[in-house]
Amino acid sequence: MSPPHRRRILMTADAVGGVWTYATSLARGLCQRGYEVTLVTLGPQPGSDQLRDIAGVHGLRLETTDLALEWMDPEGRDLSRALTQLAGIGRRLHPNIIHLNGFREAMAEWNAPVISVAHSCVGSWWLACRGEEPREQRWREYTANVRSGLARAHRWVAPSYAFRDIVQRRYTPPTNGRVIWNGIDAADASPSVSSSKQPVILAAGRLWDEAKNVASLGRIARNLPWPVQVAGSAIAHDNAEPTPLAHVEFLGQLSLDALREVMTRASIFVAPALYEPFGLTALEAACAGCALVLSDRPNFRELWDGAAIFVDPRNDTALREALLQLINDERERRGFQRRAVRRARRYALATTVENYLVLYDELAVHAAPEMPQHNYAGAVA
Repeated sequence: MSPPHRRRILMTADAVGGVWTYATSLARGLCQRGYEVTLVTLGPQPGSDQLRDIAGVHGLRLETTDLALEWMDPEGRDLSRALTQLAGIGRRLHPNIIHLNGFREAMAEWNAPVISVAHSCVGSWWLACRGEEPREQRWREYTANVRSGLARAHRWVAPSYAFRDIVQRRYTPPTNGRVIWNGIDAADASPSVSSSKQPVILAAGRLWDEAKNVASLGRIARNLPWPVQVAGSAIAHDNAEPTPLAHVEFLGQLSLDALREVMTRASIFVAPALYEPFGLTALEAACAGCALVLSDRPNFRELWDGAAIFVDPRNDTALREALLQLINDERERRGFQRRAVRRARRYALATTVENYLVLYDELAVHAAPEMPQHNYAGAVA
């Protein structure tokens, strides 16, 4: 365990998607190891269910701001204010490590070594979902700020090798990315396949995010003998309502505990995503003993090859046939449920925490205040 003078972490987070689950889970794990963690939120305020995720954790405190998330502010209109305000928080808290769950905030005048974690980026999202690069000038400015942030960070991390390689190609940062797979605490418990499984297909994701490709389930649900349930937010950050999905039971946005409860009953979890740098929800479903049907994307192959069925996310027929295959063959379905549970044990929160502790210790000992000029090679899995 690191000595006491290396135990203060400033970590940014947002409450829009999976980054909140990642950041709060990691922060809890760090606090259990004796670190003090201050979560600083950007973007929309966390809801009451999200705040319950961190209530009562010794050593964990929360600071909320009204600073814009970089993908909601591609022109960088709020950038100068954000860099000034965040640097001020850093001076006030005197952290030993700055752990950023974003890119451009690394350009602030930080007083400690900086890690930038690449959870996603608009450019790679756009290419995966729409087959082209974003053309508007504002996204060029966004790209320039992402590149500058990666260049200023002492280290940067990706949650999968597949996404690390995408970031390397798009932004050519001066240091090589380290890979630390995400983890969840449910994977630490050595779960088993539940006997309470019901004939239900479950999906979870933001209906307004075309990357989740939830609309494909609406097109095939009426041709499936089992009901299809979808959990997730239906309203985008700009309050634009999504097209309603026919023949699908919408569960709404659930707390993490409620979602895990639904997963314990579902027999199959399907994620037909067009873009997914890691996929925490699929990991949650695997821990709950769901058979996985996943889009044939490099990150899903990296994490779940041999433990899931993979389909072309743009081929509705292939998606329906894969689901029917599991519906009609109980033996195969139970086999994939058991494989998912076993594979999920690789992605325990304790392992993720330990890998970040190694990285923190390296930076605390070796990193200079200025950006290092040498390349760092290596990856942790």
